[in-house]
Amino acid sequence: MAQPPRQLPSEVWNHVFGYLSAADKFRVRACCKYFRKLVDHGSLWRHWAVVLAFHGGSYNGPFWTSLRRRRVTGAVVRSTRVKDWRQLAQSLPALTTLVMDQSSQKSLACLRDFRHLTRLAVRSSCSSLLLDASTVSEPGRLTHLSMCDVTFPTAALGSVVSAVSRFSNLTSLVCHHMGVFEETILMVHSILGCLPKLKHLSLSVVHKLCTFHNVPGPDPAGGAQGPVEAPALSSLELIDCMDHSLPEDAMKLMPGLKSLAVFYRHSHQELPDRRPSPVCHLRTWLSDLPQLSTLAIVKGPPVNKYVASIPPTVTSLTLCVSGLSSKDMTAMAARVPDLLHLHVDPWPSRLGAHTARIPLLFPKLRRLKLRHERVPENKFLALHLLRDLRYLEILDSRPHLPELAGKLQALTNYRLEVKTSPCPRDVLSCSCVCQVY
Repeated sequence: MAQPPRQLPSEVWNHVFGYLSAADKFRVRACCKYFRKLVDHGSLWRHWAVVLAFHGGSYNGPFWTSLRRRRVTGAVVRSTRVKDWRQLAQSLPALTTLVMDQSSQKSLACLRDFRHLTRLAVRSSCSSLLLDASTVSEPGRLTHLSMCDVTFPTAALGSVVSAVSRFSNLTSLVCHHMGVFEETILMVHSILGCLPKLKHLSLSVVHKLCTFHNVPGPDPAGGAQGPVEAPALSSLELIDCMDHSLPEDAMKLMPGLKSLAVFYRHSHQELPDRRPSPVCHLRTWLSDLPQLSTLAIVKGPPVNKYVASIPPTVTSLTLCVSGLSSKDMTAMAARVPDLLHLHVDPWPSRLGAHTARIPLLFPKLRRLKLRHERVPENKFLALHLLRDLRYLEILDSRPHLPELAGKLQALTNYRLEVKTSPCPRDVLSCSCVCQVY
C-alpha cells in the first residue's frame, strides 16, 4: 500500500468497503481499530440482520455497542430464554425486523418490548402459541407476518383467521405448515376477507381433495355478495401444492395477481405410476391471470401441459422442473417474447448445449440464473450475445468457475456482473421457498 490507510479520506474507504460481502467486512474489521470504526458505519450494513444464538450466555457491552453503531434494524434469534430476549430489547430497542427461529409462548410475550416492530417471523414452535393483538405493543405497525411450523391451540381455520385479522395493516402474510386442515381455497377466501391491504400471501396447501368446483360465493353468516374482491393482492405463493388441492377456477378469486409461485409436492417424474395427471389446473389458473408478470413453477406437471397458457405479459420466469426439453424452451420463447428475467433449473436433467440457444430464444434478457454443469465452455460463452444482460448467477459451484466468469465478462466488455455464490436473501424469507429466492 503506497500510503497508510488513515491518510485516505474515510469517504473513500467507505465507498471501497461497500463492494464487500458481510464476511469480507468482518475480515477487514479485524485488521485494526481504524478499519473497525470505518466498517461499523451504518451505511455499510443496510438490510443486514444479526444472528443471535446466545450459546455462550449473554453478549458483552462492546458487542451491542458495535451493533448500534451499524444501526442494525433486524435480528434472527435462536433462543427461547426470556433473559436473552430481555437483553436484546434493552440493547437494541429500535429493531424493526425480528425472526424467532425457535419460539415459545414466553418468548412471544417479550415482543411487546419492541415498539418499532414492523416485520415478524415466528418459526418452529415447541408448543401451541396464542398469537393476538396483545402479542406486540403496536399491532397497527406490523406489515409483514411470517409463520412456519407454528401451531395454534386449535387447528380450526377460524383460530388462524381470527389471529391474523388483528393485524389489519398487514401487506405480507406467510402461513406454512400450521396444522390447519381446512381446504386451502377457504383459507384464501377468509384471509382476503379480513386483510384488505394484503399484497402478498404465501400458504402451504392442505393435502386433501378439494370438494369445491367453483370458488366460494356468499358467506351465509356474513351476507357478502359474491366472491371477496381483493384488489390489493398482487402476489400469491402456494407451497407443497398438488394439482387437485385447489379448484380449477381458483384464480378468479384473485384476477389482479401480478406474481404467482407454485411449489409442487412432486414432479411428474416422481409420481408413483410415472404418469402425469390428465387434469392440469395450472393451465386454467394461468389463463385466468391476464396481468401476470412474474411466474415461478417448481416441480409439477410437464411444461408442455401448461406452456400454451402462460400469459404473454410475463417478464420474469422461474422454472425448476424436470424433463425440460429444447421443444419446451422454444414454446416458452414464443409465449413470452418480452422476457427480461429467467431462472431455469431443469433438475435432474441439464440444459447442456441448449444453453447456447438462450440468446436466440430470449434476446431481451437482463438477468439470468442457471447451472453450468455439463455445458461446454464454448456454449456457455455464447451468453455474451445477450446484449442487454447485466446480471448472471451460476447456481452450481466449481473451482474453475471464476476463470470462466472472467472470460465471459471480458467478452461483454465487463458490463456483466457474474455471481458464482448465492446472494444473501431476506431473513424474513421462509426456507420453504429458498430454492427460488
